[in-house]
Amino acid sequence: MNNLNTVLEYHQRTKHHPSRYAASLGYMDWATQPDPFRSYKGATKAQLPLALENTTPPYHLLWEKNGTPTAPLCIESISQLFQFSLAISAYKSANGTSWALRCNASSGNLQPTEGYIILPPQRGISEKTTISHYAPYDHSLEILSEFDTSFWDELPQESFLVSLSSIIWREAWKYGERSFRYTQLDLGHALQALHVSAKMLGWNISLVNNCDIKDVDTLFGFDKKLRFSEVENEESDILVLLSKEKNLKCNLRTLLQDMKPHDSTIANKLSPTHHHWEILDTINEATHFTPTSQTPLHISQKNSRVPSSEAKDIVLKRRSAQMMDANRSKITKEQFTTILQNVYHEKADVHFAIFIHNVDQLQSGLYLYLRDSTDLANLKKNLDESFVWIEVYEHLYLLKEGDYRAIAKDISCSQDIAKDGAFSLGMLCKFSSVLSEGNPQKYKELYYECGAIGQQLYLEATSLGLSATGIGCFLDDIMHQLLGLRNNSYQSLYHFTIGRAIVDMRVQTQKPYM
Repeated sequence: MNNLNTVLEYHQRTKHHPSRYAASLGYMDWATQPDPFRSYKGATKAQLPLALENTTPPYHLLWEKNGTPTAPLCIESISQLFQFSLAISAYKSANGTSWALRCNASSGNLQPTEGYIILPPQRGISEKTTISHYAPYDHSLEILSEFDTSFWDELPQESFLVSLSSIIWREAWKYGERSFRYTQLDLGHALQALHVSAKMLGWNISLVNNCDIKDVDTLFGFDKKLRFSEVENEESDILVLLSKEKNLKCNLRTLLQDMKPHDSTIANKLSPTHHHWEILDTINEATHFTPTSQTPLHISQKNSRVPSSEAKDIVLKRRSAQMMDANRSKITKEQFTTILQNVYHEKADVHFAIFIHNVDQLQSGLYLYLRDSTDLANLKKNLDESFVWIEVYEHLYLLKEGDYRAIAKDISCSQDIAKDGAFSLGMLCKFSSVLSEGNPQKYKELYYECGAIGQQLYLEATSLGLSATGIGCFLDDIMHQLLGLRNNSYQSLYHFTIGRAIVDMRVQTQKPYM
């Protein structure tokens, strides 16, 4: 089957509908719940020093030009990069059960994303080049391979590589066939978390998109299937180059020639038994190609933020609200515009269809936030002809006035959280035109972009003292019908809500890495 047809069929098949949801077990099989932490038997461990006491720039200054001094590459800065991106941010406990939260948001907190790093020789880690897995459980590097190479001679000093990979089984355990979507969203969240953490250190991220993704699999040993339990396969998604310089490229040829194989390290088994979803193998195979997009998300330099606390504090306080307080839902117009403007990008494939419930000075109703002004005419052509398209301020259009709280709840699988906040939104993505470019990998990249935006929305809300939650469960085509869409020109791929959370006092919070 043509890979593009596979993508389209998978997307249609995994939509939620009022009468039926996408296929899953339909219950929680707690006996097979996956271990949220990957580890490697036989790997040498390099313990990272905790970075909790490190001073970080104020969050609002991260995107200022030349606003963050550049840190040297050393074990302490490597530790900070991971601690404020992929590490445990807190432990929660209730009724004798405890669980870990991470800096990077994840669907159902199932954490399908893993991080890996390729470093030149580093004090405290190795005198050789190392390929390592980042272990968030104890904040350490598991060294999978050590070798000498001239690869670094081709790059600016203190450059290194980080890869993000996915274990789809962790999401499939709960969400079945739709889990591939959530896995890609989580990858986007993790990528943006890494981007933000790098900015705290004054480092730049460049996407390595001139290589074969199969070569990246080889670098991290994912091509050695015997190292992994059946159904728990792991595959590379993104490889990025971090450096003091911008827009770098690298060739992996020398690295691949010099690396030593990972045969002596074996991945832990995450579940005792599994339910195999064949469609996940099919869609994964159809989209496993080298990324082509310009991710991670680029934040416009022109946007202003209110003075905030340290960036690390914002990252560590980020939470997914479980309930929103409808009685305290109102936010100011300034808060609303600050959030939207700081996820704006002038060349974007993702717009926001917004249900405004309780924003000061704005009428309740259905709005569209245009993240690429060149797309206005096409949106008007494809959306409901009755929409009024009143430009409230730059890039924000009122489509129709009214109380959309009940509709927002119904579309979000009857979740109150979509109606009890100040506003909720659907990320409306260019779809058929993006996929028609011929690379089915772009299906994943649309989700990466949505996930990256979601991570940034979390941080923007947190910096303003507000709360947020990503919503992956929504009735796809009911949302499209509401907007008047009659084809696949646009599709809503991720929903989100922002407001003021109700804190459950029965749940206790404990610090990570005590």
